[in-house]
Amino acid sequence: MCERWDVLPDGEREQWALEPFESVGPLRFGMLIDEVSNTLSRHTGDLQRYSGPCLAEDPYGLVTGRYRSFGLTLYYWDERLRGVSADALRGPQVTVEGVALTGRAPSAVGKWLWGRGEGLAPGSELAIMGGGDFCSESLGVVIGTQRAGDRLLTRPVFFPAEGLRNLYDFLPDEAFRISG
Repeated sequence: MCERWDVLPDGEREQWALEPFESVGPLRFGMLIDEVSNTLSRHTGDLQRYSGPCLAEDPYGLVTGRYRSFGLTLYYWDERLRGVSADALRGPQVTVEGVALTGRAPSAVGKWLWGRGEGLAPGSELAIMGGGDFCSESLGVVIGTQRAGDRLLTRPVFFPAEGLRNLYDFLPDEAFRISG
């Protein structure tokens, strides 16, 4: 089997908790790039690789940071953290309310989100994104997907409350595409 399709067991992943709209594990939304790098240096020997800004005339625009071996993609605007994506194959296992969100069958997480939404005010919990991904509007997460051989696994994308206004403008398109 190809190494890029090997899925790290939960017991070998970092275990992180989601604080909706505030933080993902040790990362708080709004942290500066250097703060993120310093924080993650305690968790991985992997170095952050950058791409962006998207427009040369906008030097403080969107920048993407990646920790490939550790399994994280980070999105920054004006050098501040505004989005976190956990790789389905290698990323940290992020849990909320005792439910694991990373590297699971999309139908299992979707079913949980659907059931969770039944206890909340109508229209306040679940949105379906253009590609069919579930977006929890009370947790600040889109349940994206990633290929693992012949199957799809969850690749959650986390964001702060200001992202709810328009996620497609808040984070780049790549955050919501099936990766693999």
